[in-house]
Amino acid sequence: MYKALRTRIANISRELALFAIASFMVGMAGSLVDSVFNNYLNATYPLTGFQRSFLEIPRELPGFLVVFASAALWFIDNRKLGALSLFLAATGILLLGVVSKTYAVMVLCLFIYSVGQHLFMPVSTTVGMELAAEGRTAHRLGQFNAIRNLAVIAGSGFVYIGFKFLNFNFTVTFAISAGIFTVGMVLMALMKKSSAKVTPPGEFLKLHREYSLYYALAVLSGARKQIFLTFAPWVIVTIYGKPTQVIATLILIGGVIGILVQPLLGKLIDKLGERTVLMAEAVLLIPVCLAYGFSKSFFSVDTAFLITCACYLVDQVLVSVSMARSTYMKKIALQKEDIQPALSLAVSIDHFFSIGVALIGGVIWNHFGYQFVFLMGVVIAVGNFFSTMQIRIPKLTTKQPVVFDEPVTMKD
Repeated sequence: MYKALRTRIANISRELALFAIASFMVGMAGSLVDSVFNNYLNATYPLTGFQRSFLEIPRELPGFLVVFASAALWFIDNRKLGALSLFLAATGILLLGVVSKTYAVMVLCLFIYSVGQHLFMPVSTTVGMELAAEGRTAHRLGQFNAIRNLAVIAGSGFVYIGFKFLNFNFTVTFAISAGIFTVGMVLMALMKKSSAKVTPPGEFLKLHREYSLYYALAVLSGARKQIFLTFAPWVIVTIYGKPTQVIATLILIGGVIGILVQPLLGKLIDKLGERTVLMAEAVLLIPVCLAYGFSKSFFSVDTAFLITCACYLVDQVLVSVSMARSTYMKKIALQKEDIQPALSLAVSIDHFFSIGVALIGGVIWNHFGYQFVFLMGVVIAVGNFFSTMQIRIPKLTTKQPVVFDEPVTMKD
């Protein structure tokens, strides 16, 4: 077994190795931020539920602007664009820890960090698919997700140890995160230029009727994601009053689960198809939302908290099903040059609606209680189920199958 593992590692191409390590760095840096951000807000700028949700505008607005930024930077190769995005993420999070003495400055720093994070999203998926063998795309994305989960474990474990034993504070954590993002930036810059043709800027802004269902899935994905991204950790921090270490521990446990599940999930998508897996995700999300919102109404506080933690972990696994939407886009693409523009546009669509959900959710939280925010999640899950039922992948969508010609030397 050891010899076989050594052989597989030796057969990894330079590009695959660089991107795998860069993915680890991005995952670890992001984990450091995610583990402390809600506690940082709660400790530094005490916010109501609506104020917390309103903060998602500067945080998520860069996601909406991704397609416009991608169009403006059309002349930059996707590897170099990835390096630029990580430079922005490093700069923003460093400034957040060092100079954000007022709420307004904090919002500006958060915006810069978020621009880098969101600009990297479609780039990461595109490069990951370019480094996959034909017919093994979801499996390869699952492998990269597993690497990021390993990074999440490292990052959240680092936060747990740092805050519990090493007297870490938020400034130190953000500075370390910036340093790790910088390492990822250098690795992305070292990658060779993509073999894909340069995409004209107008293509990033073009809506294709053939991809309308993919855009609709992006709408539902953004709405569903925002429920758990904004309000799930906020429930743990404010409703249950838990400290920084709790979120860090949950992220760590979710990372361990992800290492095992992500590659299997990728294989499952390749084997069963995107439609089946996305429908299953929608069905599972319904009880998760109900339990998250109403467990405290039926169980003791301690039991309800454990149920909430379980739901948090399940959602961490389910959110990775988003790779099925990316592989679906690849399969229906009329030409491979459509893929990165479509992924970028989907990020913008996703975030346009996620901002709306954050604001609506904040109003619902303030007027009716957090439970009804998760009822909204149930409605979104039902809509997602019926939408994914419409997925159809023709056996041949183009005269020439859309394939990538990047060298892939690591056997799966």
